[in-house]
Amino acid sequence: MLEIVLWVGVSQSLFAAIVVLNKEKRTISDKILAGWLFLFAIEFLTCISDYKIYGYPILSSSFLLFNPAFYFYVKSLIKTDFKLKYKHLLHLTPFFIFEILAYIFGEKIILNEFFEINNTFSFRLAFGIANILSWMGYNISSYIMLHRHRKSLKDEFSSFSQKLTLGWLFFIIIIYSVYCFSSFFIAIGVIITEKRLLLPHFYNYYFLLGIIYILSFYGVFQSHIFANTKISSDNKYKTSILDENQKLKIKELIFSFFEKEKPYLNPDFNMDFLSEAIQIPKYQITEVLNTVIGKNFFNFVNSYRVEEVKKLLTDKNVKWSIEAIGYECGFNSKSSFFSVFKKLTGLTPNQYQKKFRV
Repeated sequence: MLEIVLWVGVSQSLFAAIVVLNKEKRTISDKILAGWLFLFAIEFLTCISDYKIYGYPILSSSFLLFNPAFYFYVKSLIKTDFKLKYKHLLHLTPFFIFEILAYIFGEKIILNEFFEINNTFSFRLAFGIANILSWMGYNISSYIMLHRHRKSLKDEFSSFSQKLTLGWLFFIIIIYSVYCFSSFFIAIGVIITEKRLLLPHFYNYYFLLGIIYILSFYGVFQSHIFANTKISSDNKYKTSILDENQKLKIKELIFSFFEKEKPYLNPDFNMDFLSEAIQIPKYQITEVLNTVIGKNFFNFVNSYRVEEVKKLLTDKNVKWSIEAIGYECGFNSKSSFFSVFKKLTGLTPNQYQKKFRV
């Protein structure tokens, strides 16, 4: 059964990598994902070779491969200035070092003998420590990046989608963390009971195959988020070049544009559109929104949408459904519409209509 899973892993990894590389608008993120999938194919193929040549699996860790690859994939999606460099390949060094040494020592994956004092005990101990540090370092760093990314979205976009929020990558972090903890306890159980089992090894490749399917499905459709966007740092206003008169002028331009053009009715309206329309750099608009108007871009735009919704909800001549009104006023989903409306008014759209419609 395991051999079938391994061959499926090889074929799926290669197929997905080829599909990603053939995307019409291929980005640096796609190249990283494709390279990652190719390495997964090699990992599965190596395991097959171990059984064919040695009759048992050689000590290997997909953690040391998965962790840095996931980290750089996340980073390439949300960092506008990210460039893949040869020095980044050094992050795969631990994986290749332990892989090569495992073959030199002929170290088998037998967990109940993992802490046995012999000639290769130091190697196994270093292997275990490296895996734990790799998982903690890269996984926590990836989570922090994704969390900061989600916060920064409200200064760039007025509507969110899964491609923007990267919710599927958060899902991978969660199931990967569950997998790591459960693998640890399974391994401890095997060591304590002193049973010669390969269960954790099987478990590892079943999990990897599941991850590959997730990466294949979502990675093909995922696009780069901040193609033309420069996200400012947390200290973005400490060295402001704008004086009070300039800030007020920008504020007037923003309000005038919103009142005359009603750009918020476009569900895809974002900071790029606003910057181009009023000919003001995005970082200056963001500063004025946050420090003068007192709202981030997301809240500012959606406050206009909510006001537009309120007008239509209380208009007796409007026969549209509540959901249709939300879409007409610039919201791109029912859940977003209801959530934002209730946050700003304290009522659901239906409650507001019943209360104020004459």
